[in-house]
Amino acid sequence: MTYASVKQILTGIKNKDISASELTMEYLNRIKKSQSDLNCFITLTEDTALEAARKVDKDISKNIFKPLSGLPIAQKDIFCTKNIKTSCGSKMLDNFISPYDATVIEKLNDAGTVMLGKTNMDEFAMGSSNETSFYGPVRNPWNHDYVPGGSSGGSASAVAARISPCSTGTDTGGSIRQPASLCGICGLKPTYGRVSRFGMIAFASSLDQAGLFTTDALDAAILLKEISGHDKKDSTSSQRDVPDYYNYCITEDKKKFTIGIPEEFVKELNDDVKNTFYDAVKVLEKLGCEIKKINLKYTGLGVSAYQVVAPAECSSNLSRFDGVRFGHRSNNSSSLEELYRESRSEGFGKEVKRRILVGTYALSAGYYDAYYLKAQKVRNLIAQDFENAFKEVDLILGPTTPDIAFKIGEKMNDPIAMYLSDVYTVSTNLAGLPAMSIPMGFKNKMPLGLQIIGNHFDEENILKISYLFQRETEWHIKEPGK
Repeated sequence: MTYASVKQILTGIKNKDISASELTMEYLNRIKKSQSDLNCFITLTEDTALEAARKVDKDISKNIFKPLSGLPIAQKDIFCTKNIKTSCGSKMLDNFISPYDATVIEKLNDAGTVMLGKTNMDEFAMGSSNETSFYGPVRNPWNHDYVPGGSSGGSASAVAARISPCSTGTDTGGSIRQPASLCGICGLKPTYGRVSRFGMIAFASSLDQAGLFTTDALDAAILLKEISGHDKKDSTSSQRDVPDYYNYCITEDKKKFTIGIPEEFVKELNDDVKNTFYDAVKVLEKLGCEIKKINLKYTGLGVSAYQVVAPAECSSNLSRFDGVRFGHRSNNSSSLEELYRESRSEGFGKEVKRRILVGTYALSAGYYDAYYLKAQKVRNLIAQDFENAFKEVDLILGPTTPDIAFKIGEKMNDPIAMYLSDVYTVSTNLAGLPAMSIPMGFKNKMPLGLQIIGNHFDEENILKISYLFQRETEWHIKEPGK
């Protein structure tokens, strides 16, 4: 049962083939065995997990079932969890015990899931490799010398290693899709506003979006329904009705998708990645999809615009961490000004400091118009690019990343090279669009991901085409070490 899909696990528990307690213990044991190799978790919540599993078993004995009864899940350590440490991968919050649950956590608890623990991540979600964490780097289960991607690397690595059947993540510029690609699993970033951000510690508020990691598209469809919906505690959450994504996926119909391939997404690919991508395109053509070349001429400016907008927003959001109200407090200060300065200097890592400085500079008097305002104008042009494209096509296709995972330490001293890891993903965040990465093949025994982008609130068709693709391929069932 350890290697089963979410759907198989839910069926097994409902049929009483295995108890929630037995399943939870099995996953906890696997996490303990792999932790020294992979470093996926910051906090293992063994006691609360077993308590929750026993409650599920008690309910099931009375024939009380919830949508996700007994499903083990790993939660990214950016979601506040009541009475459990929420660190955001930072020394700044190493001692922070949240007094409340994020809405995503609350919804998953109410649906019957069992939280195994809080996963490792790039500090405050700033990074593309999961090497900026205060708790050390996460390793890719396909090759421990390589990064899993970031910032949600712990969540992705845990699902890829089959030590958790699913996990949550957040995506500000590609932080779900990029690690999903590098770890060979499915990673879904919903439309901005589809899932509540309440209790999700903010990096860049206009870009951040909660999402999911699973081994296949149907599992993502099951989970997305449970975490979606309006939240009165989040003014940016959508009031749209939540569809039944799973039944939409499995319902047979004769709909033929028109899929656009932007020239900007493929022109600079190396031959191995390009060939793998076009092999995936052939599968979709076989399914009856019409493939159409399109242009997204402003997406090439996505990384530049993102690297102004995101740091500017992080500069504002992280100003609350001052050593006074909560978080790390320096003992090396003799005045209030020194307390602020030393607490932030000691509590934040190098990458976080870099982005705070860039963001503060971009927002400062005399530079706001030259940088931040201009970046917002470019952001609008990128959104218009996508809007025009979706008048011609149903979905947009491309590689998720320019290449496979890189070695740990390879890009840590080259921030620009690190930022370019997200060159195909940042534009969808700037436009607020949904997108998903699914496995499409391998290069040098390391996974590659296929990115499917949809129009606003079109998660249904993203999941549908992903499901159809996975019926024809077996990339998503490949496991590290097998």
